[in-house]
Amino acid sequence: MSTSTVDLQHDPHGHGDDGHGHDDPHHQHHFTTMEQQFDTSKIGMWLFLATEVLLFGGLFVGFGMMQARFPEEFKEAHEHLQRPLGALNTVVLLFSSWTMVMGVLSARTNQRKKLVIFLIITILCACIFLGVKYFEYSHKFEEGLLPGHFYKHVGDRIQINGHPSPGYATFFSFYFMMTGLHGIHIVVGIALLAWIAIRGNRGEFNSSYYTPVDLVGLYWHLVDLIWIYLFPLYYLIS
Repeated sequence: MSTSTVDLQHDPHGHGDDGHGHDDPHHQHHFTTMEQQFDTSKIGMWLFLATEVLLFGGLFVGFGMMQARFPEEFKEAHEHLQRPLGALNTVVLLFSSWTMVMGVLSARTNQRKKLVIFLIITILCACIFLGVKYFEYSHKFEEGLLPGHFYKHVGDRIQINGHPSPGYATFFSFYFMMTGLHGIHIVVGIALLAWIAIRGNRGEFNSSYYTPVDLVGLYWHLVDLIWIYLFPLYYLIS
């Protein structure tokens, strides 16, 4: 019989001998140990991230199918994207991944001040990313490079019955859908980072308990990884 089984039989409610529960206030009663609680939380986050991969994976597949249908239109449409701004955002997110890693490390090593600093830097990087996307989107709106039937750009090379090929509008439909959805994830990430930064400043995280920091870090790395795929897909089409 395992040790955990013996413990549960001795005290079926998971409380200590004093009747007031576990010593760590973060230890939830339905977990035997803090390690089990941490591992369970992490598995749950990985399952959630798997659904995110499926979501964006479906969009990537759809983009590939439409690119195969309108290869020339997609190639011409991508020339309207501002590659330097896309590259800048890539660098910003890569740097934010590093600051997030350092934030998790700071939480694990009881460095509260460094934790808060790295989280704030990560939030600033996210804000820079959104600011750059704002300028990119503004340029598209001014040029009429809009999704679906809102597309109004003039001067496209491929015409059908005197109108631009639907391939152009299809390209920007996927562009706004995928980068917009990614942008929503960035906004959610900012809210989560701010939440753990506030808690970190209160001293709630230490080497014994830093699960929220680690889980938000996993989420942020996925957001960064998705952009690593979006950047070459849209900005480096050849």
